[in-house]
Amino acid sequence: MPAIDPVVWIYVFAVASAVLFGEGIYLLFFSAGSYRKRVNHRLAMLSESDDREDVLVQLRRERGLTSEGDLRLPVVSFNRLLLQSGLTGGVPRLGLYVVIGALGVFCALAVFRGSMVEAVLGAAVTLLLGPFALLAVMRSRRRKKFGNQFPDAIDIIVRSLRAGHPVPIAVTMVARELPDPVGTEFGIVADEITYGADLETAMRNLFFRVGQEDLPLFVTAVAIQGSTGGNLGEILENLSSVIRERIKMRRKIKALASEGKMSALLLSALPVGVFLVVQAVAPDFYGSVWKYDLTKIGLGCAVAWMLAGNLLMFRMVNFKI
Repeated sequence: MPAIDPVVWIYVFAVASAVLFGEGIYLLFFSAGSYRKRVNHRLAMLSESDDREDVLVQLRRERGLTSEGDLRLPVVSFNRLLLQSGLTGGVPRLGLYVVIGALGVFCALAVFRGSMVEAVLGAAVTLLLGPFALLAVMRSRRRKKFGNQFPDAIDIIVRSLRAGHPVPIAVTMVARELPDPVGTEFGIVADEITYGADLETAMRNLFFRVGQEDLPLFVTAVAIQGSTGGNLGEILENLSSVIRERIKMRRKIKALASEGKMSALLLSALPVGVFLVVQAVAPDFYGSVWKYDLTKIGLGCAVAWMLAGNLLMFRMVNFKI
């Protein structure tokens, strides 16, 4: 292998030094100054528009809501899924993603399978089920991220309450300090309170928009404190500890169940892998028995038995805390 000319190395290191120097200048003079505007999506919008009401309306419309905060689409379940997924851009952006996915499926099936019928069917299935699958995955990820940030948000509220601030001001501090999704969601709560909604209604709207399983405890605590009084700071501090312990328990269970999940994955992939290898090495090995009905029955029973085993292992290593 021929040696690389030292002059080439000099040029490479010179270019790398210039890039790093430029990045350092940017971080020093620009990044720090714009950090507050880039904490979350809502603050970025407020940096471009000073009208909080217009920003609130725009945030609602991005999530598939009307200007008043009601569901906009006639299919309630789909609209709620779109809302809780956090997808900005609403139905047009979702439709663009699904159309791109359908075109990809159509091209892949047309090239590798060589059948236009299968390609059209695959694209149709993608168009029908793709939106629900995509939104379900996005909602699951968003809820998980919200749950990991939620104890920090409660801690900020507790410290603000102990400093003598009312609950709306504490919620506003969360909206200024934390990134998405918690920052923008609590910012919407603060804006709704500012423009006429009571605290309990704004909190229930928060749970409706997110759907995270720890939020009902928080909403109930705030609602009870607003109607009967009490030390809300102490209640929320205990709630933050409980949520953190639940997160630790989930992660511990995930670590303990990882061995079972990997075993299930390998055991499920092994028969398929062996079949593909044999089919590639000796294509005629199974060719002589495909025509018999007994082969199809046996293969169907084997697939059903494997799916039953996978379902059993899935139930054994997945726990709801």
